[in-house]
Amino acid sequence: MSIKDEIDKAIKEVLNSGFFILGKNVEKFENEFSKYCNVKHGIGVASGTDALKIALLACGVKHGDEVITTPLSAIATSFSISYVGATPIFVDVDETYNIDVNKIEEKISKKTKAILPVHLYGNPCDIDIILEIAKEHDLKVIEDCCQAHGAEYKRIKVGSFGDASAFSFYPTKNLGAYGDGGMVLTNNDEISEKVKLLRNYGQKKKYYHLINGFNSRLDELQAAILRVKLKKLEEWNDKRRKNAKIYNELLKKTGVTLPVEKMCVKHVYHQYVIRIKNRDKLQSWLKSKGVMTDIHYPIPIHLQKVYAPLEIKKGSLQIVEKFIKEIISLPIYPELKEEQIEKIIQLISQVELP
Repeated sequence: MSIKDEIDKAIKEVLNSGFFILGKNVEKFENEFSKYCNVKHGIGVASGTDALKIALLACGVKHGDEVITTPLSAIATSFSISYVGATPIFVDVDETYNIDVNKIEEKISKKTKAILPVHLYGNPCDIDIILEIAKEHDLKVIEDCCQAHGAEYKRIKVGSFGDASAFSFYPTKNLGAYGDGGMVLTNNDEISEKVKLLRNYGQKKKYYHLINGFNSRLDELQAAILRVKLKKLEEWNDKRRKNAKIYNELLKKTGVTLPVEKMCVKHVYHQYVIRIKNRDKLQSWLKSKGVMTDIHYPIPIHLQKVYAPLEIKKGSLQIVEKFIKEIISLPIYPELKEEQIEKIIQLISQVELP
């Protein structure tokens, strides 16, 4: 049976059941995904953004607090901090594109409540060091794993290190639904119970509301689809890693800057990101030849207009501001063939490097 057939069967079963909210598929997927990540609790929510927001609230982050995070990520990372009334405090990145752990402590203040690191592009950050800093300063750690399904740090799945973690199942993710979806993982019983309340109108029992909550529940249909896809995640990640290895070998002689994968991590290449001085010229050239690329992300969060009130000066985070002028994401999906990668490398080699 093909995966399409399996998914069609799963969808049909949900439709025939007539049960669409917080049913058996959500419960089973919560158990299966949390087990996959070796975490005690998994709580399905409506999106990765909601997973981040609800995880922050469940960890006690509130109005007036500060949360340390990275300026290089999807805007949802910092928006989740803003949504709970806290202020994002941005720390520059290192050569992995993740938060520079050596620059975190200088940003800690009396208002700091948590650290929100991102395993960007599927590449785990130095989470051990972040945990040490957090312990020393009595801070919570919420992992943004929205691009890192199955990624590992020292052979341990990301999402299992912090007080809580957030995953997105947006269709383009390594594990993607047929719409929006997300999950909060935690080993903490109290945080788990708080997340369950927050996602469902603050109620443990129908019509009895204990706290202010949200309507943020993973759909039964999406959970059924994700249960089928989860069985293929390791295979798909292995194919991404194989394609990344081919890219690395063939790009060595082109002069571009390759992704950095440290020895202690397993990068799952949600994105394959290189750096090149004449990025815009390369992107236009590849597009003219039918090769679609993207830039993740063209404007660092601290320079987005929405965060102008923070009055962060341009040039204050020099590394990320340099990198965003050079980064480009090349095709990296599991079905990508070696001959397609070779063609892309051939096109790249035809662009004159500075």
